[in-house]
Formats: sequence, C-alpha cells, structure tokens
Amino acid sequence: MQHVKTLPKMVVIAITLVLALGSVMLMATPVKAPAAMNWQEGGSQPLPSGVTPDVTIKTVACLSFRPNPVGLNQIFLVNMWISPALHVSRYLKGYKVTIQKPNGDTDVITMDSYRADATAWFEYIADQEGVWKLKFEFPGGYFPPGNYTVYGGAWIGPQNVSFTQSCYYEPASTDWQELVVQKEIVASWPPSPLPTDYWTRPISPENREWWWIAGHFPWYGPGGGSDWPANTNPYYSNKYYFLPWREAPETAHIVWKKQGAIGGLIGPLTSEQKPYESWTSAGGIPSIIYAGRCYQTVIEVDTLLNKPTIRTYWMCYDLRTGELYWKRPLYTGESAPSVLYFIEGFSEVPGAEPMFGRGVYLVSITGGRLIGYDPWNGAVSINITISPLTTGTYYRNGYWLTVQDLGAAAAPNRYRLINWTVDAKPGAMLSVTFYMKVVDNKTWPWSSLGTTWDLQSGIAVTTTSITNPASGAYYGTRVQAASFKTGEQLWNKTFEETMYSAGATVADHGKVAFVTMSGYWIGLNLADGSLAWKSDKMDYPWDVTGFGAYSVASAYGLFYRFAYSGVYAFDWTNGKIVWKYESPNNPYETPYIGANGTTVSSFNAGGWIADGKLYVFNTEHTATQPLTRGWKLHCINATTGKGIWNITGTSGFSPFALADGYLVFANAYDGYTYCFGKGKSSTSVAVSQDVVAKGSTVLVKGSVLDMSPAQPGTPCVAKESMTVWMEYLHMQKPCPSEVKGVPVTLTAIKSDGKVIDLGTVTTNGFYGTFGLDWTPEEEGTYTIVASFAGDDSYGSSSAATVITVGPAPPEIEIPEYPTPTDYTPILTGLAIAIIAVAILVVYDIITVRKLHK
Repeated sequence: MQHVKTLPKMVVIAITLVLALGSVMLMATPVKAPAAMNWQEGGSQPLPSGVTPDVTIKTVACLSFRPNPVGLNQIFLVNMWISPALHVSRYLKGYKVTIQKPNGDTDVITMDSYRADATAWFEYIADQEGVWKLKFEFPGGYFPPGNYTVYGGAWIGPQNVSFTQSCYYEPASTDWQELVVQKEIVASWPPSPLPTDYWTRPISPENREWWWIAGHFPWYGPGGGSDWPANTNPYYSNKYYFLPWREAPETAHIVWKKQGAIGGLIGPLTSEQKPYESWTSAGGIPSIIYAGRCYQTVIEVDTLLNKPTIRTYWMCYDLRTGELYWKRPLYTGESAPSVLYFIEGFSEVPGAEPMFGRGVYLVSITGGRLIGYDPWNGAVSINITISPLTTGTYYRNGYWLTVQDLGAAAAPNRYRLINWTVDAKPGAMLSVTFYMKVVDNKTWPWSSLGTTWDLQSGIAVTTTSITNPASGAYYGTRVQAASFKTGEQLWNKTFEETMYSAGATVADHGKVAFVTMSGYWIGLNLADGSLAWKSDKMDYPWDVTGFGAYSVASAYGLFYRFAYSGVYAFDWTNGKIVWKYESPNNPYETPYIGANGTTVSSFNAGGWIADGKLYVFNTEHTATQPLTRGWKLHCINATTGKGIWNITGTSGFSPFALADGYLVFANAYDGYTYCFGKGKSSTSVAVSQDVVAKGSTVLVKGSVLDMSPAQPGTPCVAKESMTVWMEYLHMQKPCPSEVKGVPVTLTAIKSDGKVIDLGTVTTNGFYGTFGLDWTPEEEGTYTIVASFAGDDSYGSSSAATVITVGPAPPEIEIPEYPTPTDYTPILTGLAIAIIAVAILVVYDIITVRKLHK
C-alpha cells in the first residue's frame, strides 16, 4: 500500500548545496572515539538472551493522530512516543504502528525515535472511507554500558559521556484507536488573501500566504516552485537583476523623500562661464531592506574635541515612512553589510527542527573577517576569520564562492575555487560558536569567478576583448566556459565580432549572450560553445555600434539591452527582438534618434525587474553640464514593453532598492532620495445641517487627502494625474492645468438598517474636496458614510457623520370668504346725481352774480 513518506517530526537536514556546483553534502567533522572500549552508537538494542540489565524502566506508550475525523484522500498526522524520556545521547529503535483499513488491508509503519524525547511521527493519506484502526507498539530497548556521544541540541553541545550500568526500557503498546475517514473534506486553516490595501510590517504568522509579497533586498535565492515566474532562472546571477516575491509600485506616487546630496542648478562660477552649472550627486539608497526596514550608510561630520571629523554612520529607517530607528558609527575594522544571511537555529533535541526559528544577520566581509550584525540594533553578533581567504561572492543564502590564488609556483593548480559557508555549533546554556566551513575546494582555470554564470546549468563564462596589435584597439572577442561541478574549462572560442562590454554579457537558459559593436547579440550554447543564434540587429544609427549600458538584465525568458535609443527585450530562444521601448524628448535636447526618426533620451544604466515590471532611467555615459532635460525614471511592463509610469529624474550606477511594494530611488537632478509606493489616505465627511426636515435638501461634503510623509494634507489624485502632480509638488514643475480626483462612494444608513446608495462622486483634483446634494425621503436618523476604496497609489479610508431628518412642516391653509356684493351700478347712479347737483349749484351761483351786476 502507498502512503506518505515517513519523515522525522522536526528534521534538520545537513545543508546541501543545491546548485550547479553539485549536490555536496556538508559533512560534520567526525567525532573521535576515546581510547576506552565499548563505544556505543546510541540506538537501543533488543535485550540479549541471558542478560539481566542493571536498571529496568517501565514505559508508557502514547499514540495521537489528527484530524479525526479526516476527509477522504486528505493527509493525517500520526505522533507516537514513549515515556519516560531518554538521555540525549540515546534513541529507541523499532517503533511500529499498525494501520487497519475499512476493507481489511493492513499497513505497518516502522521507524526509530528521536534522541532524548523518544518521539516520532509520520503522515499518511486517508485513501478509504470508513472507520480505520491504529495501534502503536514498542518492542523494548536495551542500552549496554559504554561510551556515548551527546549530539548537539539547543541545550547542550557535543560531548562524550560514559555509562557504567546498563538499562532496559520495557515493551509497551497502546490499545487500538479509531480514525473516522469521511467523504466530506475537513477544512484546514483558511488561507489569507494577499492584501490589496495599504499594509504594514510585521506580517502576522497567521497570514502565511503573504510570504509571496514579503521578499527582501537584495535577493540571492534560490527560487523555484509552482508559483515561480515562467522562464526565469531560479538561481541568482550577477547579471540578472531580478527580484522575485514582492510587489512593486504601479504609479509615480511619492511616499517620502529626504535629501542625501547637493543637487540641481547652482550659480555661475566666473563671469566668463555659463550662468548656471549643475551638481550631479544623487542621494543614497539602502544596501539592504529586511522586514520593512532599510539599512544604509551616510557620511556625517562629528565635532570631537572641537575638531570636525568625517565619519561614516550606519543607520536603520522605516521603508514606508522614512522614520529613523537607529544610527551608529561604523568603527575601525567594520564595514557596512551588503547581504542578508539566514541561518537555522538549534533544536532542543538532536535531529529536530529548530525551536527558535532562523537567525538573521546582516553580513559584510572586510579585512579577511566576516562580520554579522543584528538587524534589530546593529550590534555585532558574528565576527570570524575566513583566512586564508580575504573576500567572497555571495551566490545564494548562506554560501560564498572565492577564488584563491596559491601563486605561480602552484601551477597548474594555482587557482582554487572555494565554496564555503558559515556554520555554528551549540554550546552549553544556549551559547553558540560560529566558524567558517569549507564545503568544496577544487582547481579552477581563472583568477576570478568569470564574467557571468548560469547556476542552473552549472557553468561560468568569462568574456574578454582581443586587442589588435596593428590598431592597438579591440577587435574580436574571446569567450571561455568552465564547469562549477568539475572546475574544468569546457571550451575556448574566439569571434571576429568585438563585444561592446563584458558588463553586458549574460548567461541564462543554457546559453551565453554578449552584445557586439556590430549592433547585434551573439548567443552561444553553454555546453559546447556552439552558435545558438545571432540576434536581430538593433536600430540605426545609435544602436548598431552597440552604444548603451555596461549592464544587462534577464527574466521571463527575455534579456534586456539598455541602449542609447531605447530599451530592447530579446527572446532567449532565438535572439529575436520582442519589443523596444523609447523615451521621446525635445529635438534640440539630445542627439539620439529612435526607430521612427523621433528624438529620444538615451539609456546607459542597468535596471531592476520585479513584479512583472522593469525599472530603468535615462542617463548617458558622460553627462553634459547642466544635465540633459527630459530624463526620467521609467516603469515598463517587462513582458510587453508598454510604459506604465514615468517621472522626471536620473541617477548614478546603483539607484534602486525594491521591497514590499516600494521603490527607493536616488535622483541626481536634485540630490533627493525618493520612495515610490502606496501611501495612507484620510477621508472626511460632513453635512450642511445635521437636523433637517423631511423634503429638505442637505449638502454632503468632505475631502480625500494624501497623508504620506512627503505631502501630508494634499489631495489624493487619480493614477493618470500622478506624475504631473508629484512633479508639481516636489520637482518645481508648473501646476498642471488639469488634475483628476478620486472616486468617493456615499452611503446613508438609516437607524433601522436600511441602506441608501447616494452615489459616487469624484473629488476635485486640485483640492481633494467633494460635495453632493441629497433630499431625504423618510424621517429618521441616518449615518452618512464616505468611502474611498483606495487604488494603486493610496490605501483606503472612510469617514462618517450623522443627520436627523424630522417631519416636514405643516402646510398653511388660506380660509375661503363669500363673494362681496357688486355695488357698482348704485355707486355709478349716485355719482351721476351728485355731479348733476353740483352743476346746478354752480350754475345758480353764476346767475346770481350776474343779476347783482
């Protein structure tokens, strides 16, 4: 019957070099037996016939399994142990678990216990529905007197112990125990979806799926597994510039910035010179990012005894905020660490899994010593000699390669390839001793590791230009390959084509490719140096002679050329150009011409690849003063070549650090270090009146603001407006004529639970404000919620306020009055009579006056 392979419960496997160097098991130094006789291996024996042990120990057998019930075809875990425990030098042999299945089949699992605690375990597939029975039996174990070795665990280090008496652990067994296998699956711990919102460190151990985005910087691997990017080498190389298992910023949103150098235009130096000059220093970037913390050096001035002193400091600050955690000077004999070293802890019992997890150290090599620093406080935790070696190339977690020169007298074995690591042995009371351990030592054909290597193929390559004695200049290329497995040189080829730079040589996918000054790449098969392909030719006029970066990158089945007229992606399979990305510029600013005659900015530095994106910036071999205008930092889709975002800036040779969705970039335009990524947002909401009558209109208003340290209290803006907005806030660009805001969802929740969707509004891009008129249709108390869902630039935020809607005011009724009598005819007749009488009176007066005369 098939079952899951039985494994010890907590296994410490001797570290194996899973590389092209060959699977070389790290062998512990053998323990020398003392002169005394009767040396014992430590495992129990059957009680010999006729032997009476000095001490007989009664035992109790225990058996446990989970889950119970378990779903059909699920895995269940079986644990067994004997009590009391053993001495740390001993273990019990012959554990037996009998499994009876519902159909009558029987399977027997036998194994030995661990040392000391007498435990053991295995996993098994529940492949039949019904009631199973399990029973554990221990046959007994005899330990003769003699000498035993105490193997290293967390509590005690290796030593020898002698027992003068024998002992016998009596047999024991459990009763039959039932396991129910049901058709329904028993759910395991529910998976934690990857965060889409703003998130911070530390990551809870319960969010185990988040490991996929928790990559540190730099990365040395190895990679691999079902989620590994297709066509990407799982091993590190000095030419790949690939960073797996992390998010990378989707927009040009700046989270924080700090000035690390003097940059930008300065005034004239003399009256004859131009009225401007430019300072081209860039700010610093972290050499290591671990657990959301950046580690970086900075040079500062100390005043000691009133005498200014230049001193290099090493500091730790928060990746998301730039907040400083600590800073300390690098003392004599120290150097800033450049790699992360993860080392296994120690188990409580020999052979078990480390109970304290991994130790993490920030490591540097200087003066023939390896120094490991504590990432929490920067204290020195490891300080060991690596003599006779003085340096090493870190090529995967925990391992270095060094080429040792034994001198000309040692030829043909002058150069030795040393594969080494740092090991540790436990001492009493949790003390630990670190030491250098050589894993492999073989003859090597060169004085260095070579130009580049493909560890998946197990082959290193060195490329050199050939100098023509007539011209005194390079003409032709020599390519050599050597095996990491055997140390032997595999082949040596020369080519008429002259390579542009050894820095732009890369080995991957079983091939090595170098760019020529004829405008194309030559791809060779690593196994024998045969020609695999000559690539498509790059564009005329600038790229056909190879102008570009002394660098290259490789991932996703492509390798990338950073040329003067643009970035090219080539297919490893056939050397075809998959895409080209160009950076247009003003026709009077640069001399470089792209594929369609458009003036473009040059690329002359390497980039980094992470999360399906390629980050690279414009620069030139020898930049003019003042610096070229229009240079940018670019984020490009690494598989399609489509631009995702860009922002004004350029840098030096080591401008990037990437982890946790954040890109730290040193900008030579202004001397600032910028951190790009997702920041926090803040939403507010209010109403024009908090008590209104039914049928009244109320104004719901508020804002959505960016709370990142670089620009707290400024409006959140849409992704498509991010570049111009950041350049306006931080890089003295004019305020853009149009800035798009972000959407805000408004909801009213009545006290009885009724939810009313008020709609979605967009904030004003320049001010971050929003407003909406709302006419409540029902009386009651409402909670008004404004929600910003967040996006690629900001985390989500929301706010709420309360409004009460009372009854509508009563309508005013106007009483009805009877129609008044129409007196118009009467009044008219009366008026006529009065007028007639008046006329008569006047007439009489006039007549009388005439008579008197």
